Amino acid sequence: MDKTYLGWRDPGFPASAQKEYTAPTPLLAVDGKLLCPGWARHTVFNYDRRRVRHPLRRKEWDFYQLSDGHYMAQVSFANISLGGYASAVLVDLREGRTLASVMGPFVGGKDRYVLPARGDVPGTVAFTVGGATFRTVTTAERRTLFFEKNGVRCSFEMDRLPEQENITTVLPFKNMPDRYFMTAKENSMPCAGSFSYDGGKVDFSKEDTFCVMDWGRVCTPYRLVWYWGNGSQYLCGADGKRHIFGFEITWGIGDESAATETCLFFDGKAHKIDAVDVETFPKPDKYMQPWRFLSRDGRFDLTMTPFYDHHSDLNIGVMRMHSHQVHGLWNGTATLDDGTVLDIRDMYAFCEYVENRW
Repeated sequence: MDKTYLGWRDPGFPASAQKEYTAPTPLLAVDGKLLCPGWARHTVFNYDRRRVRHPLRRKEWDFYQLSDGHYMAQVSFANISLGGYASAVLVDLREGRTLASVMGPFVGGKDRYVLPARGDVPGTVAFTVGGATFRTVTTAERRTLFFEKNGVRCSFEMDRLPEQENITTVLPFKNMPDRYFMTAKENSMPCAGSFSYDGGKVDFSKEDTFCVMDWGRVCTPYRLVWYWGNGSQYLCGADGKRHIFGFEITWGIGDESAATETCLFFDGKAHKIDAVDVETFPKPDKYMQPWRFLSRDGRFDLTMTPFYDHHSDLNIGVMRMHSHQVHGLWNGTATLDDGTVLDIRDMYAFCEYVENRW
């Protein structure tokens, strides 16, 4: 775990095939073995949770993170088989402090609090657990998100662009045919709403706030390490019009020979890029130094100058969730599928480095 993830700089690391799926396909065979490593622009992988061979390793979550570069809210619902939770967090990134954090936990209920098998189609998720109310409603045009517990109340609305695409990836684990990591990231969603808590209220506007949804359905080994970076912003194009640019970069999880979870977004359309790596390994004391990110194909070349490390460490012995989610301003270039080079200046975004036992 103390060695850098070399990615494409390692001569022994094979280039990813970037196998794209465009039609519905089963995720798992009847015996629980993974059928379809690769990626898609929508969640075309048919997920049947009853086929998961190791249900105690099954984890499912809907996670929303939104920010205007000053304040950040995280709202989520997770079912991790032995239990789960609904939670909401509000952080002042500029002051470097958590303003509110509340959780509604539950024990057991792995077959009671069941999240949808797809996260990018119209539908409603509504649960009350541990005194917390969590509700999302998805339509073709927007998502709404609501959470309430113990004086914390947040309500958000986010726009979905016409024919919005995401990046859904299915990653296997070598020599473990019935383990997999399937996630979908949908970003570039302008977001407005408010987060109220004991002592204050923060309002968010679609003029400077974007939300990313992290949808996960996984069956993993006990130990995991990953990087996750994401961001969205408005850009003025060569045509003089305002566009929405975003990116999703995740790596270090599983076998990436069939696909990488790396993608650019422009006005809601996915532009697939190759593997991304960071030039300098941030652990243990370089989190607040500049992070330079490069893709193997050269289409992603951005440097993040950090201004806040949102560090958390939940350690209860057999389970540990240790994260450095670093927020900063990004500068550099990103190249779309048609060769258009986007000049990125002082874009707010984040990247995290995580080590988990769960």
